[in-house]
Amino acid sequence: MAGRSLDRLVTAGALLAALVLFVDPALAHVGSLGGTLTSVPIPFWLVVVTGGGIIGASFMFTSFATDHDLIRSINRRGITVPSPATVRRGVVALARVGSVGVLGLFVVTGLFAPQLEATDPTKNLAVLGVWAGWWAGYTISVYLVGDTWPVLNPWRAIASVLPRVGSRSWSGDLGGWPAAVGLLALVWLEVVTPIASDPQFLAVVILAYTLGTLAGAVVFGDEWFREVDPVSRVFHTYGRMAPVRRTDEGIRLSLPGAALARSYDEGTEAEVVFVVALLWVTSYDGLVATAPHADLVRAAVGLGVPALVVYLATAIAGFALFLAVYRLAARLSRRSAGSFVDPAVIQRRFVWSLVPIAAGYHLAHFLGYFLTLSPALSAVALSPLDPPATVQVAVLPGWFGSVQLALVVLGHLVAIWVAHAIAFETFTGKLQPIRSQYPFALVMVFYTMTSMWLVAQPYVPPPYL
Repeated sequence: MAGRSLDRLVTAGALLAALVLFVDPALAHVGSLGGTLTSVPIPFWLVVVTGGGIIGASFMFTSFATDHDLIRSINRRGITVPSPATVRRGVVALARVGSVGVLGLFVVTGLFAPQLEATDPTKNLAVLGVWAGWWAGYTISVYLVGDTWPVLNPWRAIASVLPRVGSRSWSGDLGGWPAAVGLLALVWLEVVTPIASDPQFLAVVILAYTLGTLAGAVVFGDEWFREVDPVSRVFHTYGRMAPVRRTDEGIRLSLPGAALARSYDEGTEAEVVFVVALLWVTSYDGLVATAPHADLVRAAVGLGVPALVVYLATAIAGFALFLAVYRLAARLSRRSAGSFVDPAVIQRRFVWSLVPIAAGYHLAHFLGYFLTLSPALSAVALSPLDPPATVQVAVLPGWFGSVQLALVVLGHLVAIWVAHAIAFETFTGKLQPIRSQYPFALVMVFYTMTSMWLVAQPYVPPPYL
């Protein structure tokens, strides 16, 4: 058994090495902000082989790590650094004031800065700051380092000084659907509108979002940010896999993804819906910029279907598919394990294993975007109301596309470990936890193959937008 497992491990390693080292990179393409997202054209058979290699990696974990106490001890390892309360309060106050100032600066530069962005959006701080600095760079810091959004959230800072209107509590009857629908709506808006290139439109959307968020916060209080606000839920979810987390004792440093395994029993139906939505939107953003989807849009428009409806239908249908596949895996997991654990419990526990996949694809999709536009962001930030006539963008090396694929694989491997650890907390013995993972391993391969295929596609501007 050990020999066969070792063979699988060697095979998986060879396949992954081949993927990273021997795929020819293509020329970078320009996104809506003038950044680059490197594409790596690879044959479909190599994507399939990569999926097989990941399954081999999952066998590695299940073959060699079957001791419940050992798995639990690995996930609990870490160090805690005390954080003095006075220092913490001072840092929090300063950070909140700064975040509100940055939000105001984005609105001002979006509305009033010189309108050179019609031809060059890299000269406006609002556009660069929101997309390259915040949605790309800051989000990466949340899952690679730690979730600082509760402190840096400018809307939460403003809401904290506003009076509450009544004492209503958010009803949990709707579960995670409002946050999931809000996230889908925001990503759909980013796709079908010029929000990523028109600073004035972006500023108007920020103001509208601000009014809606503050209205919800003054009615429902902090629950609005914990349960409903899609932006806060995104960062909270990503922050669960970060190696740095704040606790009552101080700042705790642990292995990446270990906190997801430790919080296996904290999942709810709301988390299931939202995490799957988060996983899907990372794929949707890439799907709409592929040639097959562009052909689908053109065909639908030719039949009289408005393009905006097609993009909305794609967003809804993809989310429904991802959610249905995940729930099916939970039901099959119960059967393959031969257990009486309720499939709903399995869904709520294993959903945390999807977070590293979403983070891995986000990192693969946006790391190059952030690195490319960082010089322009720095230059414009120094003079936001009078940007330089010429801004520089970084040119990434040709092999960076292979790094994108490796990041997708890395996210999947972390997900495999999280699922493995959760299985050994959920099921008894050694065979039940191993068997329970078979359906989820196949689902993860489906998700990861989808992500890798999207990363490998040449950029095609979405038509009719």
